[in-house]
Amino acid sequence: MSTESRPPLDLSRAWRLHPQVSVRPEPFGALLYHFGTRKLSFLKDPRLLAVVRSLDEQPSARAACHDAGVTDAELPTFRRALETLRVAQMLVEQDSSEVAA
Repeated sequence: MSTESRPPLDLSRAWRLHPQVSVRPEPFGALLYHFGTRKLSFLKDPRLLAVVRSLDEQPSARAACHDAGVTDAELPTFRRALETLRVAQMLVEQDSSEVAA
């Protein structure tokens, strides 16, 4: 699936793991498995795992990144990683009623 038809992942919006995604921490980061699509994704940076785990607790993906120690200079790289997870249906946007206050 091409990301060209979609706008890039908006770091100012709130995201969360899809309810059918399971996370298995590993020394290199983590494995994500989507039970609905049967897709497997690898997180190769422990900070990306920290971002993914905290998404549903943060008001935005940017806040989750900063909370995990991602610098502003690193944000484009992490945005691309989160976009890849979104395209793989590992991440979904939170409804406004789900966003942590």
